Amino acid sequence: MIPQYGSGSGSGSRSASSSSSLNSSLQDTEDDHTIATILAEEERLKNDGRLGKRLSHLDSIPHTPRVIGDIPDPNDATLDHGRLSDRMTTYGLAELQIQGDGNCQFRALADQLLQNPDYHKYVRKQVVKQLKHHKNLYEGYVPMKYRSYVKKMKKLGEWGDHVTLQAAADRFEAKICLVTSFRDSGYIEILPKDGNPSRELWLSFWSEVHYNSLYQTGEVPTRVNRKKHWLF
Repeated sequence: MIPQYGSGSGSGSRSASSSSSLNSSLQDTEDDHTIATILAEEERLKNDGRLGKRLSHLDSIPHTPRVIGDIPDPNDATLDHGRLSDRMTTYGLAELQIQGDGNCQFRALADQLLQNPDYHKYVRKQVVKQLKHHKNLYEGYVPMKYRSYVKKMKKLGEWGDHVTLQAAADRFEAKICLVTSFRDSGYIEILPKDGNPSRELWLSFWSEVHYNSLYQTGEVPTRVNRKKHWLF
């Protein structure tokens, strides 16, 4: 029997898939225009760096890009989170809670760069482009085949690490200020390779567990959380 094409559920399914792809493409195009507008406005106004000026007394340690280490056991994670919370209080900082969906580093960077964590796909895309085009800067820090590492980082939900943070600092010409839960390195500055940052991005890092976006206490903006986020 000759199969009949062009009718039935198969055709409807293909049509729905095409429609979904078109809608996704249109949304990405709309997002790109919005992101371009935000970046242009930021370039015009420039971040006044109030947070950085107020915390300029903090001593940072040299940053070494590295991939993700061991995830702490629950007891260590509890101690780490308490240590980070104490530092937030000491420094007068507050966290904008970011979704814990595997994209938290890129969402936190998107919040700092673009005032919207939902633009994390754009940030990841730019970071991957930096990794791909400047292999010589990062390959030595990656203990696996570099091509496989870059391919892995393209996937949504793949956790960012300190190599992607360095790539983000380089790509966006930003000083990334990381307040951590580490016992001996509570504050880390990640500088672009050229050493001339044009902006500051402030993140908290609950070590090997989660990133949030940082603001001065009382100045955390209101964001709509579409999915779950990490609350301890």
